[in-house]
Amino acid sequence: QVLLVESAGGLVQAGGSLGLSCTGGNTVARLDDMAWYRQAPGMQRELVASITTAGITTYADSVKGRFTISRDNVKKTMYLQMTSLKPEDTGVYYCNVHLWERLGGGLSAVDAWGQGTQVTVSS
Repeated sequence: QVLLVESAGGLVQAGGSLGLSCTGGNTVARLDDMAWYRQAPGMQRELVASITTAGITTYADSVKGRFTISRDNVKKTMYLQMTSLKPEDTGVYYCNVHLWERLGGGLSAVDAWGQGTQVTVSS
């Protein structure tokens, strides 16, 4: 069973906007803390933004004022709205969620990752 499904990324020009989503699968009962990471070629994966179950958000300094993370608990979905994109925002974006999966009549805690989606910003 797929636990998290990310929306497609894309190719955008510098200064443009793009939105990503990450949705829990059918066996996911609840989503707790959630985050977006990205990984540029040859670089380590870095935290972009996070949001707690209470809706408290944090952002990397490099994206503050440009990116907005949000969540819809009913839809089991997290979003990342990216504006004023820069070439240095290019990379594979991954969602990471602490979630509860329905298993064997109970719930199991899982630290899950999405499949990753490519975002490319051209100059």
